[in-house]
Amino acid sequence: MSFAMTPAIPAGTLSASAQPSIPSDDGELLLRPWEADDAPVLQRAFQDPSIRRWHTHHVTSLQEARDWVTASHRSWQQEQAVQWVITRADGEVAGRMSLRWMDLLHGLAECAYWVLPHARGTGVAPRSLAALAGWALDEAGFHRLELAHSVANEASCRVATKSGFALEGTRRGAHLQRDGWHDMHLHARVQGDA
Repeated sequence: MSFAMTPAIPAGTLSASAQPSIPSDDGELLLRPWEADDAPVLQRAFQDPSIRRWHTHHVTSLQEARDWVTASHRSWQQEQAVQWVITRADGEVAGRMSLRWMDLLHGLAECAYWVLPHARGTGVAPRSLAALAGWALDEAGFHRLELAHSVANEASCRVATKSGFALEGTRRGAHLQRDGWHDMHLHARVQGDA
């Protein structure tokens, strides 16, 4: 099928090279591709009540964690999504950052993240999200990044605004969680935002 417009990011552009590692502006954090050795950390992360509360997909076994890591590499090659592990300068895993889905035709992607309990409150999430946004908008060629979170998730709202994602509105009853339907705040950054 041919398109009436030129895609914002032509197919094959991202997967033509290896998934990049992205440093934070201060150099204290690194977003890098998940590796097989990260599977135990990933499995433990999904035992955290806060991560389980706000994320609908869970990893319950070491094999599921390994499969998740493998799937993350495949998603990069298929240009459907991209996942990074957030590490500190000493290599300690602090969390996860991702573009959950990517629409290359329109240059649009949705950001998602979580931070492990020991790293919360230290600026890991906003610094990592800002680094991801810088790469996605300035290097990869995305035009717009969106971020949605439950209106009840105030911590995620603070992360979004600290990272330059403007609050655009509320999507009513937009996401099903274990406790029912949640209204979702929609934040976004576009190319050229400060």
